[in-house]
Amino acid sequence: MKRTELVEHIFEKGSFLCVGLDPDTAKLPACLEGEDHERVTKFCKDIVDATAPYAVAYKPNLAFFESLGAKGIAALEEIVLYIKANYPDQFVIADAKRGDIGNTAKQYARTFFEAMNFDACTLNPYMGEDAVKPFLAYEDKWAVILALTSNPSATDFEMVKDEKGVALYERVLRRSRHWGSPVDTMYVVGATRPEYIQNIRTIVPRHFLLVPGVGAQGGSLEEVTMAGFNDECGLLVNSSRGIIFASNGPDYAQAAGNAARKMAEEMAVLMAKAVNA
Repeated sequence: MKRTELVEHIFEKGSFLCVGLDPDTAKLPACLEGEDHERVTKFCKDIVDATAPYAVAYKPNLAFFESLGAKGIAALEEIVLYIKANYPDQFVIADAKRGDIGNTAKQYARTFFEAMNFDACTLNPYMGEDAVKPFLAYEDKWAVILALTSNPSATDFEMVKDEKGVALYERVLRRSRHWGSPVDTMYVVGATRPEYIQNIRTIVPRHFLLVPGVGAQGGSLEEVTMAGFNDECGLLVNSSRGIIFASNGPDYAQAAGNAARKMAEEMAVLMAKAVNA
């Protein structure tokens, strides 16, 4: 998907909501029957149908599908095909966090961009440019680079400063912004660290930020929006558990839709506020 298309969809909907598809089989509603891969497929399709009017992106987490083996991968492929066929304006991100080099990185890129037709893939930049470049070789596809994550132990490495006082996440941003451009590269920045987003915006003012951590992890949507919004929005805020597991009863899809609608309505208000700021 082109950047212009993504921006257009965001402003048309008044939403920058990304729904994370993390179908933990232990949390699926009891009303879903069949083998785990069948339950996951049904669940995710229902969630997509209920939330598509309010979302602009979906982010399937590969771990929840890979844990089911070959049938889980087949379920993932079916779900991505379903989104592409029924909601072609949605931006679909493989939350895979790959980070290898050489031919291995090329094959990962081929997997997600050719075989599965994702629009984007999350990547770990620890091994440097070689881990990211193969993904940038695809036109209208995106590399989503981990920068400053929302987990507590992100402080172990990401926030460690060098002798000049530059944190590792800042170095990642400054170096990697030259590998691609704002039309094919975005960054993962956790919502639980909104005080850093303003600084990140000074380093990558034009790039999109994929922001997890709003909702179940406690991040503030308003703080993220005010710190990270630019004239093309520049944000995809992800919510997973807070939406997809809004109910574990037979009304799970309706509850997810209501949760997505509520968040999208809040986003519309914040977008208007940010535009007029």
